[in-house]
This record gives sequence, structure tokens and C-alpha cells, in this order.
Amino acid sequence: MNFHDVRMRGFEKRARLDAVLDWLLTHIELLPVETISLNDACGRILSEDITARESVPPFRRSAMDGYALKGEETNGASDYGPLPLKIIGQSFPGEPFEGDIKSGEAVRIMTGAPVPDGADAVLPAELTEEKSDTVEISGSVPPGKNVGAIGEDIKAGSVVLRRGRHLRPQDVGLLASIGAAAVSVIRKPKVRLLITGNELYPIGKEKPPHTIYDSNSPMLQALIKRDQGEIESRRQLADDREAIAKGLTEPGADVILVSGGSSVGAEDHAPSLVDELGELKYHGIAMRPASPAGIGIVGDALVFLLPGNPVSCLCAYDLLAGCAIRQLGGQSSELPYITRQFPLAKKIVSAIGRLDYCRVKIEEGAVIPIATSGASILSSTSRADGFVLIPEEQEGYPERATVMVHLYDLPFGQEADQ
Repeated sequence: MNFHDVRMRGFEKRARLDAVLDWLLTHIELLPVETISLNDACGRILSEDITARESVPPFRRSAMDGYALKGEETNGASDYGPLPLKIIGQSFPGEPFEGDIKSGEAVRIMTGAPVPDGADAVLPAELTEEKSDTVEISGSVPPGKNVGAIGEDIKAGSVVLRRGRHLRPQDVGLLASIGAAAVSVIRKPKVRLLITGNELYPIGKEKPPHTIYDSNSPMLQALIKRDQGEIESRRQLADDREAIAKGLTEPGADVILVSGGSSVGAEDHAPSLVDELGELKYHGIAMRPASPAGIGIVGDALVFLLPGNPVSCLCAYDLLAGCAIRQLGGQSSELPYITRQFPLAKKIVSAIGRLDYCRVKIEEGAVIPIATSGASILSSTSRADGFVLIPEEQEGYPERATVMVHLYDLPFGQEADQ
């Protein structure tokens, strides 16, 4: 873009969010692949399909404790007419019976143990009674009953998980079951945080008068962790051009988030520095809050200018920076919130030409906009159950209209989408 210094002047125009996202998401390539231990794989994104080298289970196994035998020989067995079979051995998990079962024979067997050759069923222990080297059976089982077939869970050569899978705990267990000690995953995006502002003070210390605690750092770090990013460094900087320039140009980050210093104040240096050191693609976006947000490139890093007001910072992260971090790491760029539709208890007012991020509460199954909605009122997001996005082409929603709510958490008693 042709850089226009908005300090102490204001924005002449603002870019539409959809145009900004179109540019952003077409300029993102997946990060390189790395191989990691399966123990560290939960939450990561697979970079390739995983194929089973062998079947699971690789042998016929018993589904319960009892006796392995020929199913057809149990026909007619009952409490009143038990049938005797000779016990010729036993099979335990990892310690199989090595012989063959012939007519009139049975092998004592435990759950998970290999089923001996010649047997085609397992009779539960509660339908039997041992007497010396004989077991009397008082029930019947058809052939195949209580026997897990080879490949019952996974067949050799089948694809068990696809590329792009966000690995869950059960997926890690599945990979372990096929012997995968390591997996190939997309590298996590390395994110640098530049927190600017002379008025900010780190938490954990007694702050001087006329300063405020830095709330954006912990919030952004939590959001980055949620989106599978990795904090490369966090730097709290004064409103100093040289310090900010150093933070923008040092190598090592895939994404740089600048919190504060993006608006029209005299000390808002970040936009002009991004333009000077790289390319400032967009500055000023038609959305509320977070209209002073911006995007650029410095070196190999995508740079996001996030307003210092906490709600604006959250909004700009979710709608812009988070999309990039998720897509860089192999995830969907879509917002990572569960959505539900609810009727509006009160109307929501917006303005044509900008996207509105409206915080809302859910009460008695209806949506209520939060009245205190200033960009610096971070507590409004904690009181909110979620937010409604009002498109640029709408003036809002009337009372009783059905709206889509992006939920920070699920309302009590509701289950997540499958």
C-alpha cells in the first residue's frame, strides 16, 4: 500500500475485513515438517497419512475369560446336561498355548490371550465348572463367538489417520497400537510478542501511579497456545522506535504480534516502522472494535498490528492473527469456537460498512447484548458467553431475530458438535 501516516490525522478509509482475509490466507504457506516422539504428539497436526504396517490384533484373541473350544461341540449343553471336555492347557496374554485343540478338548483362556489353533469359540467361565483335568460346560456358543479376528480393529495396509488430523489423546493411543513411536507433524508457528506502551507495567510487581498492568501479554499467550503456536519471545517495550524496530527485524519468528502503538497517536510508531522495514499491506480495517489493526511483512515474518485496548486486541487476534497462526500450523483458519443459534431478546444496532464484534450473554435461551461494550472494558468479555459478528452490509439485527453466537464456552447442559 502507499503508506499514509495517520498519526494525529485519523484514517481516511478502512479496508474491508473480507478483502484483508483474502489477501492474508492466500499468502500463507504451511510451515515445514518435523518428526517428534509420539509422547509429544497430542494436539499436533499430522503432515502425512499414517498406514498400518500390521493388523490389530495380529492374532485371534479371546474377548473374555473362559475356555477355548470348538463351538459346534457345545450344542445341547445345559445345567441339566453338562458336557465334559478335557483341559489340555491354558493360554494367557503373551503366553499362548502352542498346541492344537482337537475334538473333546478345551484350553483355559484369559481375555486378550491368543486363541489356539483348532478352536473357534470361547465359552465364558460362568458357564463352566472345572473338575480335575476336565471342564463341564453348561451352555453353548456358536463358532466365532467371543473371538476377536485378526485385523478386527485395524487391517494391515489401511490408512488409520489422514494428513491434517489434529491429534487427540485417543489418536495417540491408536498410533501406539500400530507401533508408531514417532510421527511427522507440521511445525508449530513461532510467534514473537512485542508489547508496547510506556504506561504498561508487568504483573507480579507493585506498579507506580498512572500505570496499568499489562493484560494483553497473558491473554495473547493463552490464545497462541490455544491455536498451537509457540512463543518465540515476549518483549515489553517502551514507545521507542529503535526498540520496536529491533523487535521487528530480528530473525527467528514466523509471526510477530505488536500489541499497542497501531493507532493515530503521536507515539504510535509500529505502522510506519513496518512500512519502512518491510511492507505494510493494510492499516485500518472496517470493524469494531479493532479498526486500527494492521497487517504487514518484515523479512520472513507476518506482522500483525493489534490495538492496545484489550477487547480490540482480542478481536483483532481472533479475526486476523489467529487465522494466520492456525493456517500456518496446518489447521483450519476458521474461528475455533462452537457456534449455536439463538433468538435475540434485544435488538443489536450496527452501522453499514463495518463488521461489528458484539459481546453477548445467553439468558433463558435468548441473546442479550452486553451494554458496556467499550474497547477497553475487558471484563465485558469475561461476563459474555460469546459474541455475534454483524456483517458490513447490515445495520444490526431486530429483536427476536435468530443470530449465530460464537461461544467462548458451551452453555451449561449443551454438548459439543461431533
